[in-house]
Formats: sequence, structure tokens, C-alpha cells
Amino acid sequence: MQSAIETTLDIQQIRQDFPVLHQEINGRPLVYFDNAATNQKPQSVINAITQYYEGYNANIHRGIHHLAEQATAAFEASRRAMQEFLNAKHWQEIIFTYGTTDGINLVAQTYGRRFLKEGDEIIISTMEHHSNIVPWQMLCEEKGCVLKVIPVNDQGELILEEYEKLLTERTKFVSCVHVSNSLGTINPIKTIIDKAHAVGALVLIDGAQASSHLEIDVQALDVDFYVLSAHKLYGPTGMGVLYGKKEILDSMPPYRGGGEMIKEVTFAKTTYNDIPYKFEAGTPNIADVIAVKSALDYMAGLGKENIAAHENDLLHYATEQLSELKGLRIVGQAAHKIGVISFVLDGIHHQDTGVILDQQGIAVRTGHHCTQPLMHRFGIAGTTRASFAVYNTRDEIDRLVQGLCRVQKMML
Repeated sequence: MQSAIETTLDIQQIRQDFPVLHQEINGRPLVYFDNAATNQKPQSVINAITQYYEGYNANIHRGIHHLAEQATAAFEASRRAMQEFLNAKHWQEIIFTYGTTDGINLVAQTYGRRFLKEGDEIIISTMEHHSNIVPWQMLCEEKGCVLKVIPVNDQGELILEEYEKLLTERTKFVSCVHVSNSLGTINPIKTIIDKAHAVGALVLIDGAQASSHLEIDVQALDVDFYVLSAHKLYGPTGMGVLYGKKEILDSMPPYRGGGEMIKEVTFAKTTYNDIPYKFEAGTPNIADVIAVKSALDYMAGLGKENIAAHENDLLHYATEQLSELKGLRIVGQAAHKIGVISFVLDGIHHQDTGVILDQQGIAVRTGHHCTQPLMHRFGIAGTTRASFAVYNTRDEIDRLVQGLCRVQKMML
């Protein structure tokens, strides 16, 4: 596990930026440890959404009146901000989607359906979210491709030696998570990408959990596709990004038909627009796309390295405190993790744990976390998961530990 790093962030001041944190649940101050599912939103992001609807609500790209031009400028400013955030070479490489799941499906249903054929092999990993499993299974059923899976060890790390054995001249695509939503494991994606490219395969990386915690440079990674969701970047729900290399995106057919993704329509033939608009049919989620720039600006103001340092401190502290509880077992203890801890309590169902913690005002996630194959790998039905963000504190972790002691007293 990575060592703790000093940070100068004023966490109590940061907490003032998040209105939802200042409430009581069942008579107790809220402790929000469900950040791997979605972050809370700073006031600046909420304001950006409100300001759009109150001040310049209009459809984009098609209008010449003032409100339409203002909305279009704000919408495209978010694209430029995301280009900078990911260090994409071209702004056209940033495709707005409805989230990580939508981005993966877009690639599977466009690149996959056009370029993959019977007998081609696709590699994913055991720790993938269902959204990075099911689209590839569907493609394999349709095209006759073969799906292969990278195993994980007992610590919750990918076994790279086995990955290398899976790679052959038939490998055409690799799709792998950057950070496990269930375990917090940070995968060695640069190595995964380079080894896939060595056999001529393309790579998609699921960055949903990584994007708010790690620095991402798509050019340095040389990744072909990278997908993420805004709501895990302190931004709004229902909005995400697909990054793709320009030459690959140019070669792919549209995903949806409709307005904006066309150049000219006749009943005889339709010609399609250039990227990114070729993949952005219809009226998009304008307000939330605009607001994501405020989320990126907020994170930049804090400094991503400072956010990571604080969350790393919380991870170390929580790991130490939880490890002292008898009957608690942490699932996934990789050497490199973000602030996610999944655990099981001997003799207690994870759902009961979550309900009793909620009674104490503590929000955690319970279940299989949309990673059922990974749960099967560890021989469990699910876990309780606590996941941390920049506004969490050590005091809140102490409350979690106290809450778990109460769970054990009530259930055992």
C-alpha cells in the first residue's frame, strides 16, 4: 500500500462547499462513505446547473440567437476543459456520453461490430464492473468472438503473467478497469496497454473510479479509448466522456442516428458529421455537460495531488483501525490502492451491516457492487464497502469503527 503523504488542505473548510453533508440521518450527523458509487457535489457545480437554466437555457450548435450561442460556448468550454484534464491531443477526441457504461457500449457497438469478427479474442479482467463485461459478452454472442479473462490473486491484484499468456495474434481488443470499484486496486494499465499493443490489439480503459483520484494522461498512456463518468468527479449524474484516438474514432460508424450527427440527410442517403458530433446525436445533457467544467475547476483549485494525499491518509488510517476489529476481514489488500475498503464481518450479512450503520447516520455500500464474478473469485456473496473523498475525515472513520462495534454487539 502506498505511504501516506502530507497535505495542507483545510478539510473543514472544504466541507463547507458541500451542502448535502450538513444534515442529520436518523438523528446523527451524516457520514458519507459511498463515494465510489457517486461523489457529493460542491456548491459551484450546483450553481452552474442553476445558472444555465435561469440565465441562458437554449439548445446548442443550431441557433444563432444570443442564448443559443452562450449555451454552445459553455458546452464546448467543457469539452476543452476535459481535453486538458485528460491531456488529449485533439479536442475532437472528447465525446460526451451519458456515463462510463454508455461509453463502453458505444465502443463495443461501433468499433467492435465493424472491425471484430468470428474467432477474434477480447480480453477483460476478473475485477471488471458488469458494464465492462456484459457489452463484450453481447458482442461475442453476435460476432462469434472469444472472451478471455485475466485472473486476480488473493490480494486482489491482476496476475500479469497470466495476462501475458492470454495474449496471442488473435487478440484484437483488451478492456480493463483502471481502478477496481470493489477493491480499490490500482491496475498497472501502462503495462497492460503496451503488451496489448505489442500483439496489435486495441485497449479501452474504464476510468470511472480512477478519474477523481489519479493523474490521467492519455497521450503518455498511449491508450486507444478511455471512459469516465462525471458524477465520480464531483460533477453531475447522467454525463460522461469517451476519449478515443482521432484516427480510430474517424474510422468508426455512428452509434445513434438523429440530429447533430449528420451533415446532410436525403431520403436516398445520409452523410455523417465529423467527430465528435458524429457520436452526439440529439439534444445532449446540456446543463450537466456545462457543470462538469465547474467540477474540474473545483478539483484543480484543490490540486489533484492534494486530494490524493488526503484520501491516501484516510485509507491508511481506516485500514489500521478496521484491522483491529476482531471478526472483520478486508477483501482486497493490493500494494497500490485508492481510498476504497471492502470488508466482511464474520457471521453477519453485509446487508444487515449496512442497515445498522445507516441507523447511525453512516452511509456505506453493500452487496456485490456490480462485480459478481469478482465476488465469486473470493467465495463471498458481497461486502460492505467504505469509500473516501476529499471531504471525509479521520473522525468519521472513528464513527465507522464505533458503528461496526455496535453491529457486532447487536448481531452476534
